[in-house]
Amino acid sequence: MSLLAIDIGSSACKAVLFTASGEILAQHTAGYTPEFPRPSFAEMDPERFWLAVCASCRASTKDIVDPVQALCLSSHGETFVAIDSKGRPLAPAILNQDTRATREADWCKQAIGRKRLFQITGLVAHPMYSVPKIMWLGKHRPDIFASTACFVTLIGYILQRMGLPPYVDYSLASRFLAFDIRKCCWSEEILTAVGLRKDRLPVPVPAGTIAGKLNSDAASDLGLSPGTLVVLGGHDQPCGALGVGVIGKGRVSDSIGTYECIVAGSDEPSLSDAALDASLNSYCHVVPQKFVTLAYFPSGIMVKWFHDLLYSNGSGHVSAGDLADGLEADRYAFLEAHAPEGPTGLCITPHLIGTCNPEFNPHARGVIAGLNPATTRSQLYKGILEGLACELSLITEVLAEAAGDFGDIYVTGGGSRSALGLQLRAALTGRRLHVMKSAEAVCLGTAILAGVAAGEYRNIRQAVEQVVHETTVLAPNPAIAASYADQMDQYRMLRATMIARLNFLTHKEGWI
Repeated sequence: MSLLAIDIGSSACKAVLFTASGEILAQHTAGYTPEFPRPSFAEMDPERFWLAVCASCRASTKDIVDPVQALCLSSHGETFVAIDSKGRPLAPAILNQDTRATREADWCKQAIGRKRLFQITGLVAHPMYSVPKIMWLGKHRPDIFASTACFVTLIGYILQRMGLPPYVDYSLASRFLAFDIRKCCWSEEILTAVGLRKDRLPVPVPAGTIAGKLNSDAASDLGLSPGTLVVLGGHDQPCGALGVGVIGKGRVSDSIGTYECIVAGSDEPSLSDAALDASLNSYCHVVPQKFVTLAYFPSGIMVKWFHDLLYSNGSGHVSAGDLADGLEADRYAFLEAHAPEGPTGLCITPHLIGTCNPEFNPHARGVIAGLNPATTRSQLYKGILEGLACELSLITEVLAEAAGDFGDIYVTGGGSRSALGLQLRAALTGRRLHVMKSAEAVCLGTAILAGVAAGEYRNIRQAVEQVVHETTVLAPNPAIAASYADQMDQYRMLRATMIARLNFLTHKEGWI
């Protein structure tokens, strides 16, 4: 029997079929493009998510020999769909990257209190979260707000398209900015403050809950057998942490993608003043009675920007053929092979779209210092990798102070393919990097939840022991770290100066 994991991302839906031992049998990705009808708005017809789920599911299972025992759904957070009493969408899905609700988020912070909000939800107020945007609907689209029976997650929408209850697991419920992470229920205090009834939000249940079985219509759409178990997964970051074995206190993962996200597991949420000062997220894990604390920063977006700057076709875009032929990977390999020995002398910050932890300053932008006429593209490429390693070093210090120190990081994601990038990360953080065998950590964690629910594994711990494996361990090189001491100091100074300058401009009326 096989296990099917479906991860609904921000720009694509991926279905991966696993054996019980964690080997990948097949996979398929179906993409989609968000719509931006107005500045700060990001939306999409929710039916396109359903069609992508169906397409990726059918394509990944069309030639299988072993039938699918269970499928499990994971998703990015914050995106929601307003549905009526019959499960029909009343408006486009409002996506996580939508920031229309800035005033509503500020109101939440002022009315409830920044610290009180953090103590209940493990989050700091931000317009990405669902509740501020639901408040925005109440003010600006009262017709939609009044007609809404439930504001469901993407997983909830997909479940009800399957004819199943639109449950939400604790980890995705945590991304609404109204979930009490200690009591694992909607916060009456917050809902009363924002004027939202609990019955208009989905029923929260633990990740790994069996939502039901596929009926014949849904099974036909998905290319699966009627009666296939459908299991509730959760937020992609906790699922990815599970996929590298972060199931409790003391283990930390690093998912290196468009953003680089460092996730620490724990028995209790990290709600200290230090965690609040660093704007960390600490909320429910997909592992029962466990929590995750995470910090993140823009990472792969900087590498991709540099690649496209060098290799775009003149219109600012890289052709699909280049990507399909693997030329992008070859180009990165070439740049890495020709990178100079030792520090480049460049100081590059990766904040093309602002900083994340600890400041969350949206006005910050990338800085390149130290250019001279002899600077080559390979030097620039290595300089970017150096900057990412410097930023990771700062982020790990912030996370360690709030969530407890750690000596090992378990690495996954596209960035883990860069040997040079990993070497720099290990040296500048002073931590051992464990490179994981499976590059599909989110889907592997999601498949683990499916397997436990279906009885394929006794429990999560046994599943992790059976399917989560590493390929190499990279120890920090003290000589490399010593050679970057001055550059690390320069990076700290440059970053601090940039933030101080932005804070000055922000408070000087008319400048920003």
